[in-house]
Amino acid sequence: MEIKKIIVKGIVQGVGFRPFIYRLAKENDLKGYVKNMGNYVEIVVAGDKSNINNFLKDMKHKKPALSQINEIIISGNLDKDFNFNFNYDDFRIKNSDSGELDRSNKDIGTIPPDVAICEDCLREMLDKNNRRYKYPFIACINCGPRFTIVKRLPYDRDNTSMDKFPLCEDCLREYRDPMDRRFHAQATCCPKCGPRVYLVDREGNTLCNSNRAINEAIKILSEGNILAIKGIGGSHLACHCDNDDTIIKLRKRLNRPTQPFAIMTKEENLRLFADPQWDELILLKSPKRPIVVVGKNENYKDYISEYVSNLNTVGVMLPYSGMHHLLLEGNNTIAYIMTSANLPGYPMAIKNRDILSKLKNIADYFLIHDREIVNRCDDSVLKKINNNMVFIRRSRGYVPEPIIVNNHPYIKNNDKNILCVGPEINSTVCLIKGNKFYLSQYIGNTSKYETFNFLKEGIENLIKITNSNRIDAIVCDLHPSYNSTNLAKDLAERFEADLYPIQHHKAHGFSLLGDNDIFQNSIIITLDGVGYGEDGNIWGGEILRYSNNKMDRIGHLEEQYMPGGDLSTKYPLRMLLSILYKKLSREELIEFISGYNFFEEKTLNLIIFQLDKKINVSKTTSCGRVLDSISSMLNICNIKTYDGEPAIRLESISENFKKYHDYREYNKCLEMAQENVKIKNNIINTTDLVYSAYNMLLEGYSREFIALYVHLSIAEGLSSLALKFGKKEDFEYIGLTGGVSYNKIISERIRENIEKEGFKFLYPNKVPNGDGGISFGQGIGYILNNE
Repeated sequence: MEIKKIIVKGIVQGVGFRPFIYRLAKENDLKGYVKNMGNYVEIVVAGDKSNINNFLKDMKHKKPALSQINEIIISGNLDKDFNFNFNYDDFRIKNSDSGELDRSNKDIGTIPPDVAICEDCLREMLDKNNRRYKYPFIACINCGPRFTIVKRLPYDRDNTSMDKFPLCEDCLREYRDPMDRRFHAQATCCPKCGPRVYLVDREGNTLCNSNRAINEAIKILSEGNILAIKGIGGSHLACHCDNDDTIIKLRKRLNRPTQPFAIMTKEENLRLFADPQWDELILLKSPKRPIVVVGKNENYKDYISEYVSNLNTVGVMLPYSGMHHLLLEGNNTIAYIMTSANLPGYPMAIKNRDILSKLKNIADYFLIHDREIVNRCDDSVLKKINNNMVFIRRSRGYVPEPIIVNNHPYIKNNDKNILCVGPEINSTVCLIKGNKFYLSQYIGNTSKYETFNFLKEGIENLIKITNSNRIDAIVCDLHPSYNSTNLAKDLAERFEADLYPIQHHKAHGFSLLGDNDIFQNSIIITLDGVGYGEDGNIWGGEILRYSNNKMDRIGHLEEQYMPGGDLSTKYPLRMLLSILYKKLSREELIEFISGYNFFEEKTLNLIIFQLDKKINVSKTTSCGRVLDSISSMLNICNIKTYDGEPAIRLESISENFKKYHDYREYNKCLEMAQENVKIKNNIINTTDLVYSAYNMLLEGYSREFIALYVHLSIAEGLSSLALKFGKKEDFEYIGLTGGVSYNKIISERIRENIEKEGFKFLYPNKVPNGDGGISFGQGIGYILNNE
């Protein structure tokens, strides 16, 4: 008889791994135990050598779908090598032990993300003869909440918010049965012993509970009301997506006049209003169930209100919880609006008292429950660009799975715990242990006090669930005034750790390299709206060179003035005025800008005075601000109400031109763009670009044509300059990242140009292109620059 001790590290908690090991051991006639050690699983088996070998082979190849094995460590014959006293006559699951957590820097385990309801549970929930019929909290080892309910490791029921719901006899019998799919399923429960749902009015009165609450909620929604729904990782605001009056009411109450809403629908209804491509559909149906941005079809307006999305796309998700399925089963609409229940810039309410108080003037009724949400987690959002499904927001369904980086020796051999606090807007946190990068859920705008507190909570939670006992370095943005930068200073003092700032766009570049796990010499284009530059100005249209682990700025868009600083971001007509100020006479400028009837005469004269005297004007190379100026020129968007709005709406207009005109018109536009690209001293001229668009407008070109022309001009200029450097340096790779790289027209044209010249094109894949990927890039940059 042989005795082996096996350590398994990876995602091995909350995924049915121990029950799987139990069944596997029994099948192979092995004795011993399996035990959860908090951040890894310990297995001891005794039996014939051939049976142990079969056990190990099946463990690797038949593991649960939600599990992930990063490493298996097998020790020799324990009774000989370790003086191990083996006295088991069967195989069993031992109680978890968190008292001896492996707190070494490398190779820790983690809990899996939340998982959409599985087909087995859905079938049971809709079965009238099942004891969990219409019970919205149904779950098993293959589905349900994980990350959002866990308080600490190991992932056992006592360490989750299910600890307040002791199992009834029937559930306990399933929980203890190794052959049942609810064997050690920590979120399992039933109507007898589990959480309950309640329907509450604005005054906090409970109207009804359980099934009746859900049925009444469906009726309330059909009557044109707005419903706040407490879900798995946060709360949503829901209403019928075909009711104009209700949607307008929701927009007014939320102070969200134009930002598109996400909608939730059944799979069978999706093609009534959208044209999902096959890979988009696969992602929509996956256990992760993110929001996927898909194209509208020609019948869209027959089913969905025009007030849901004013773009050529709409964000869609399929139901991922029992509650969602029950709400959709009994409704009389194609889809619900299902948007995060928070005011813009603030985190979602997750506690019942906060949902009732903070949403009192927004929702008409509240569908809440009594299970605590421990870790807030927004819906993830993805969009297909450059033949990749890319993250706009990486959160529910993906967090806290680590991103593993293998192909750089400094990272592979990293022995530090590194905490990266991200930028200010669309923020995330990243904790690095060894070569594993643990990205937090979406945090948001940390300039807001409540969101800043959420940032601090996210940091503490990452430290806790990764069992980190020390922090060696804190990395932050170069901007001296960000809340996250000031927090980084406090954290560095608390942990007696190194403090290391990294410039915003260089962090974007490092993020791209780490995302692709490619660290060859590269030229990287980084495009966004704002990032504090090393010269103290605002960057946002940069060409970077990565070589010998360093990132250098070698080219950029022309500097433009932002009169009034951030006011030029909110009111993009200021940017247009500032750029045309260089080309038009004072009289021409005043006459043209006055035609928009936007500025009072006094304000207009003050802006020109600022430009004359260079008073309160910031310098920027931002690509986003150039696009914003064209958006305002074409009267598409003159007030920004959400991040990136002017440029996003400009892109939508451009996409419409591509969709409704033939290739000859597109080629005409492309030729004009190529002819008018101007580059001098490695700086791309954007003043003449905007001026040419101004002349085209006066000459009667359509808005759609001008919008497309500007997009293509920017893409041609950037790819031309990047190719020049790529050829000069004899590099193999040219990449693109940053918030503006979500723009399909610019991104796909740059990729086409790069690949046509024989270069390999790098583009984000596992990490958000935008600022949600900055914290990841800060970690990569720190390790490469501090070995």
